[in-house]
Amino acid sequence: MQLIYSLHTFTRGVKEGETPDKDLLYCDMRECRIFDFQRYALSARLPEIVAALHVRKCYHSGKGNFFVIELIGEDGQRLEYEVYFEVSRSSKKGVVNLFVQSAYVRDDAHKSSQPQKKPIGFFVLLFNTQNNRTIKVPK
Repeated sequence: MQLIYSLHTFTRGVKEGETPDKDLLYCDMRECRIFDFQRYALSARLPEIVAALHVRKCYHSGKGNFFVIELIGEDGQRLEYEVYFEVSRSSKKGVVNLFVQSAYVRDDAHKSSQPQKKPIGFFVLLFNTQNNRTIKVPK
């Protein structure tokens, strides 16, 4: 499996009316975002989370990608850390790409955007992707 991380795993969007510190801007060829210290610190857990996808509950997002939720304790609080990813076939035979698109704590800024939790097994994702089969979203 080839693993790729997006800059959304350690940056956040610019809020309306916000004037970001230029030293905290992180840009690629598509967009500029702001370095986020919380996302960056939590991103250190992503390799461990991804390595255990086969034993975690994965969910359809309804938008062609998938997500898992990790519960993290910070100062005694439980936080929902959502990790969104996409699975695709690689040009290399037998290899699957796993693209971690975004990862963030479910908070007031993201309150209304969580998709319905429609479970799917990680091995089902891999099998269907590897065999060019459609991954159906349950209704």
